[in-house]
Amino acid sequence: MIPVKHAEIVTSPRPIERLIVGRPTSDGAGVKLTRVLSGSLQRRLDPYLMLDAFGSDDPDDYIAGFPNHPHRGFETITYMIAGRMRHNDSAGNEGILQNGGVQWMTAGRGVVHSELPEQEEGVMEGFQLWLNLPAADKMCAPGYLDIQNEEMPEIAPSANVNVRVIAGQSHGVAGKIQRTKTRPLYLDIHFSGPGQFSQAMPASANAFVYVYRGEVKTGNTPVPLQNMGIFTNTPGTDGVVISADGPARVLLIAGEPLNEPIAQYGPFVMNTQQELMQAVSDFQSGQF
Repeated sequence: MIPVKHAEIVTSPRPIERLIVGRPTSDGAGVKLTRVLSGSLQRRLDPYLMLDAFGSDDPDDYIAGFPNHPHRGFETITYMIAGRMRHNDSAGNEGILQNGGVQWMTAGRGVVHSELPEQEEGVMEGFQLWLNLPAADKMCAPGYLDIQNEEMPEIAPSANVNVRVIAGQSHGVAGKIQRTKTRPLYLDIHFSGPGQFSQAMPASANAFVYVYRGEVKTGNTPVPLQNMGIFTNTPGTDGVVISADGPARVLLIAGEPLNEPIAQYGPFVMNTQQELMQAVSDFQSGQF
């Protein structure tokens, strides 16, 4: 546990604008998951494009995994809560994601990769978040950062509250990932009992909370299990405050909007239709 360096002071917290219930779907070779953030929310939650939650103790729900598939123009963040997943890509990179680990992949100009379970039984649970790249960076070289569980910065900012800092900063402690344009904040907040957590952030940042254990409140608004609460961007607000009456776990995610056009065709996210057509052509001609 890393000592807290300074408190996050929030004097005018943001309220919740609305609650979103995830939609059951499947992806890859039939992996069952819940799509929490989908295309209809991409403009509202810019720079984020998608959030999927997956979790099951039935191997039939996950065993086929995500065989080879392409990406261009954005970043994928896979956070494993439980289980083991092996990834490979077209550049020869390989690694294993397991309990508490994160893989931050920058697809950039293009990569083909696979994510396949390293288990035949037991629980597999986690999240995949898609973060858009600025237009100027969409054709950058692909890259990976694998963060193992023991490398993840963790803080205990208040009674009954532990926080894993995946990206951005909280209470003066920096996560392994920093981005100057989108300024992503990605926190996994654990309440072991009644407690309160505060996080300062500018009103310009788009932010949401997703509850994957228990229930929390922001102000007087309850956010139930498996719900996403979208925070307002009310001018004059300076952060968010999340409280729980008992054990709960939530993701708090925020970022500065790019305010750029979004053109998406499946796993390709560019700024124009012409760029999308070029992405498909490049993939079909084996340039990834």
